[in-house]
Amino acid sequence: MTPDGAAGLESAWRERFGDEVSTEETHGGLAVGVPPELWTDALVFARDDLACGFFDWLTGVDELEDGFAVVVHVYSLERRHHLLVRTRVPRDAPVLPTATAVYRGAAWHERETFEMFGIAFEGHPHLVPLLLPDGFEGHPLRKDFVLAARVAKPWPGAKEPGESGHGAPSRRRVRPPGIPDAGPWAEAAERAARPAAPPPERDADA
Repeated sequence: MTPDGAAGLESAWRERFGDEVSTEETHGGLAVGVPPELWTDALVFARDDLACGFFDWLTGVDELEDGFAVVVHVYSLERRHHLLVRTRVPRDAPVLPTATAVYRGAAWHERETFEMFGIAFEGHPHLVPLLLPDGFEGHPLRKDFVLAARVAKPWPGAKEPGESGHGAPSRRRVRPPGIPDAGPWAEAAERAARPAAPPPERDADA
């Protein structure tokens, strides 16, 4: 069964899963929300019954107190329709069955989602970090992840009025969003970054 158009796709999902799924037309395709326990069944249905054999991508979305959304985009080369299949896992237990048993191309996408959001995919053949260096702590695409503070050094040249000795009032430095106040250690870091004073000249007659 490979129905054409979003309306036909929606009918197919309703016929198979009833009120357990939610549907929404989006960008010429259909977005389908399923509970986590139907995640694998939904992917198998998309691949086998709706001819969506082309896996495009999988990712996560941090929805704060609502948990994490996991979204897959698949496509039917035969019928030329798109599907977004999505589910949500709780923040305190972000675990979902792997999609690799249905779409092998999801392997690296799940590894990236695992390290960036901390969502574990049960049954994944090799769920290890993909992009981050060894020893990296935390999950940087979570909205509660605190970015590392950096000391902003003054620009040594004179590019705009108010900078580097123009005499005009200097502009207030704006700290980027997510960067915490550097604190007392910032002054020490700036002092350490200053060039050392030149050694005193030796007397030629000495």
